[in-house]
Amino acid sequence: MEEKDILLEVENLRTSFFTPAGEVKAVDDISYTLGYNEVMGIVGESGSGKSVEAYSIMGLLQSPGRVTGGRVTFMGDTILDVDEGGRFELSREDMRQLRGSKISMIFQNPMTCLNPVYTIGNQLIEALRCHDKSISKDAAKARAIDMLEQVGINNAAKRIDQYPHELSGGMRQRVMIAMALITEPYLLIADEPTTALDVTIQAQIIELMKSLQEKNGTSIIFITHNLGVVAEICDKVSVMYAGKIVEQGTVRDIFYNPQHPYTKGLMQSTPRLDGDGTERLVPIEGTPVDLLNPPKGCNFAPRCRECMKICLRTKPVYTTISEGHISACWLHTRDTLSKEEVASDGQ
Repeated sequence: MEEKDILLEVENLRTSFFTPAGEVKAVDDISYTLGYNEVMGIVGESGSGKSVEAYSIMGLLQSPGRVTGGRVTFMGDTILDVDEGGRFELSREDMRQLRGSKISMIFQNPMTCLNPVYTIGNQLIEALRCHDKSISKDAAKARAIDMLEQVGINNAAKRIDQYPHELSGGMRQRVMIAMALITEPYLLIADEPTTALDVTIQAQIIELMKSLQEKNGTSIIFITHNLGVVAEICDKVSVMYAGKIVEQGTVRDIFYNPQHPYTKGLMQSTPRLDGDGTERLVPIEGTPVDLLNPPKGCNFAPRCRECMKICLRTKPVYTTISEGHISACWLHTRDTLSKEEVASDGQ
């Protein structure tokens, strides 16, 4: 991807939580690029660092969390740069202006994100006027009604005067999407926006986001643990485990040619519509790694059926499978390893 085509670039981002028990490396040296009008899915188990990575980019981390390293560039401008030489980040005011106007975020639970004592109209109008001082209140209200109609809310002129508790879960999520898109941002970060919804509403929300993305040309980072959603809406995928990206590639790469054992495990534990109904779902054995005491080698090694001795001792490096498709696993270089390194755990 050429530099002019890159909207967001994340380089070696590291984020930790400093607790009385020790440092938790929630995001551990991840990198990726996102182009204009592109949708990237970030998938993985709960606790893999998906949301923390998004909060790090948005400048929404709360104590005791802190970005400890890495660089984030948005539209060619550096918004965060932390290295041994010092720390640069946008001021709170500059970040507040960037958030909402050029970068927006949809959070997991709309009921806790919408203010219960203000109507949804008040909240939509405030979001718009906060970033466009020149717009009148009447024009902002008209824009808010139009946005509610675009996200599929019927009788928007009436709904705009209702409070969040008067709406269903699906409608509240649509309001959150309307609020995120009302300023026409270049980048939308959707943090598991369909998790709390039933399957039919999930499908409607996904279809809505696809149509709005195609209409407005907005780039999207879609954070989820639902591989079906990823296949439906994304162009490329980053698979995260224990704070690291273990595999990255296009949707076709990840679904039809998965290379990392963790990615394969996710696929085997997910029901498929194109199956004949006789396949058994195979769960990933074991429990997620304790990030207070991570393994010396590969984080996935304690749960990996193909674990070798080198996996327990040394962190794997990325291997390029094909253009844009990388995987961090020692199995890709197995032929170059010694017999002692290849020996499976227990041999």
